[in-house]
Amino acid sequence: MFRAIFTNSSGILFSRILGFIRDLLSASILGANIYSDIFFVAFKLPNLFRRIFAEGAFMQSFLPAFSAAKYKPSFAFNTLKKFFIIILTLSAFVTIFANFITNILAFGFSMQAKQIAAPLIAINFYYLDFIFLVTFLAALLQYKNHFATTSFSTALLNISLIISLLLARDKPPVEIIYYMSIGVLVGGLLQLLAHLVAAYRFGIIKLLLVGCKSPKVDTQVQQKFNKAFLPSIFGNSTAHISAFLDTWLATFLVSGSISYLYYANRLFQLPLALFAIATSIAIFPKIAKYLNNNAQAQAMLMMKKSFILLLVLLGIASIIGIVGAKPIVELLFQRGEFDANDTYHTARVLQMYMIGLLPFGLSKIFLSYLYSTHLHLKAAKISAISLGWNIIFSLILIYPLQACGLALASSLSGYILFALVIKEFGFDRFKKLMFD
Repeated sequence: MFRAIFTNSSGILFSRILGFIRDLLSASILGANIYSDIFFVAFKLPNLFRRIFAEGAFMQSFLPAFSAAKYKPSFAFNTLKKFFIIILTLSAFVTIFANFITNILAFGFSMQAKQIAAPLIAINFYYLDFIFLVTFLAALLQYKNHFATTSFSTALLNISLIISLLLARDKPPVEIIYYMSIGVLVGGLLQLLAHLVAAYRFGIIKLLLVGCKSPKVDTQVQQKFNKAFLPSIFGNSTAHISAFLDTWLATFLVSGSISYLYYANRLFQLPLALFAIATSIAIFPKIAKYLNNNAQAQAMLMMKKSFILLLVLLGIASIIGIVGAKPIVELLFQRGEFDANDTYHTARVLQMYMIGLLPFGLSKIFLSYLYSTHLHLKAAKISAISLGWNIIFSLILIYPLQACGLALASSLSGYILFALVIKEFGFDRFKKLMFD
């Protein structure tokens, strides 16, 4: 378990370090203004799907079904074909109706800003096509107990964006965000190539070729996967949809608010990804296997160790993030176009986000248990309730606290999410897990 966690965490840390270099350059070159807001809106939708897919939802539905499938090659190929056609169609829809999509995503923008954003939203959305293929191959690599390629390959996106920013640094802001959008696509392509190499090495390409030629279909397994997929997507997406709603509502606030939320959320996501997501990805296959083999005690022991580890790590990270928000933001971002006023606002938003780090992070472990016991629909209902409260809190807090109110609303909904997940897991079982 700990080896897999270390591999995931190392890859995430390497990627996040490059991500901070990318954000440092972005803040220095673009600052926090309408142009940075436009790019973050354009990248938000495909990045939302990336996080939902790559950080557990697809794997938590696909891996149990793939493990149970009698005809694994045909099940894998049919799943790949169906989803890729859907995503290609969706990308074409976004391209054709880019203005309509922009009016929804950037509702509060001026008409001029919307005109700039529309083609960028269409360009950035094709990143999703690459990242679905990456996630699909990553799921099969995880089945082979290979985590390194997936955890380290995200760095390729950051490298591509860093190069784009360096190439465009002396150009007008509109050109810079076009360079960055092309960099997003190049990063997606590089991630896909890395996974294709690993897939070839582990025999996955051969498996898919066999599945392409095989007429055999596991109808029952396919139906089970289809039934679990959408609830799993929604159940895993609360924190990410909350951040997406923050961005949408921030289009109604002063220029720069979206950028404050973006930079603060990037800092919030570091400990969440480094500790909570890395741990949940590593323990999920093992918990699922233990429960399928009726080894309840072993599954509970693994969850207890993971919970205590995360409680300590996320607790320390929360304190550091809340107390040291201003010097952290100042050290990382305050240079060039990103001034002291931007630091002040970003730091305040970061403090509000860090209040919710513990509940969002700890929920990951217990959600893994719910998915392992095939309670996907329950997890989705819990997430829907949490998301509903997030919307209510956001509408209450947005005007008195501005961007800080949106971040605080997200954190408050995290506590509701954690309470509901523990209720479904069972308070008695939770107390036994903690104190036995």
